[in-house]
Amino acid sequence: MRVIAHRGASVAERENTLDAFRAAVWLNADGVELDVRRTADEVLVVHHDAHLPDGRAIIELGGGELPEWVPTLAEVMEVCWGPAVDRPFAMNIEIKSAPNDPDYDAEHQVSAAVAGLVMGWGVGEHHGEVIVSSFDMEALNRIREIDPGIPTGYLTFEVLVPDLLVGRVAAAGHSAIHPYVASTSPDLIRAAHAAGLEVNVWTVNDPGQIAQLAAIGADAVITDVPDVAREALKEKG
Repeated sequence: MRVIAHRGASVAERENTLDAFRAAVWLNADGVELDVRRTADEVLVVHHDAHLPDGRAIIELGGGELPEWVPTLAEVMEVCWGPAVDRPFAMNIEIKSAPNDPDYDAEHQVSAAVAGLVMGWGVGEHHGEVIVSSFDMEALNRIREIDPGIPTGYLTFEVLVPDLLVGRVAAAGHSAIHPYVASTSPDLIRAAHAAGLEVNVWTVNDPGQIAQLAAIGADAVITDVPDVAREALKEKG
């Protein structure tokens, strides 16, 4: 089971910062998960919330007006895929696209820009080491329209009927389901695998839960503590 560092190694360092992503590499994670938004001048930046801690909306600011600790997506790609990383390293790029956020992207411009950056790194070299995820199915569909070779994963809080969810995601051509840990079950994993989908579970920090997810066949765990997860899997054997 792969270990994906949630917003980087977000206990060791401030989440969604270059230091957090570097720490994830040092702590032997298999990859990182991060959140992407856009600025007023259409720069893709990595930040979970639509607003900065001081209340300013990112969509209303130019890239140069953001705090230094907010990186661009291009800077994170350089950290994760640049020459300093001498092993395959995955990036789970979550597109934030909620109707109640000030930067809601009904035209899915962020999807197009993310796809362009991923393709710019080289289809043959990095595909398979990236997955684009979102709670917004249409944002993922836009990725697939641009380049169906980019893996996409549907994020969900609730899984009421595993077979129905799996059928919907598979029919849209996506690669994975990213369920909340409390909604993850052996039935979901069995149905997803039967349909050729991966199951990447978030956010899991308890060693016992991590080991249990590995035992029922989850493909990846998204965790704030990649070092703890790695140790839990080692102990599981």
